[in-house]
Amino acid sequence: MSLKDEIEACLQQALSPSVLDLWDESDEHKGHAGAAAGGGHFHLIIVSEAFAGQARVGRHRLVYDAVKHLMHTRIHALSIDAKTPSESL
Repeated sequence: MSLKDEIEACLQQALSPSVLDLWDESDEHKGHAGAAAGGGHFHLIIVSEAFAGQARVGRHRLVYDAVKHLMHTRIHALSIDAKTPSESL
């Protein structure tokens, strides 16, 4: 299973999103400090009812909690756009 697939599976299980769009931006970061090999840079768009009533920080915390075992080991950076189904992207 690829890292992308593993992240998506964790997010599906934890947040049951109606939209989950994750892309790997690692190639854009090769050689930068902290990620010399360029690995582990992702951008996420996620829509879930789990974010209802949550401020931006709370939404990000829910995402980070779902992938915490991968953070700072296999995921170097994760950019997040988290919305509820009633919010437009």
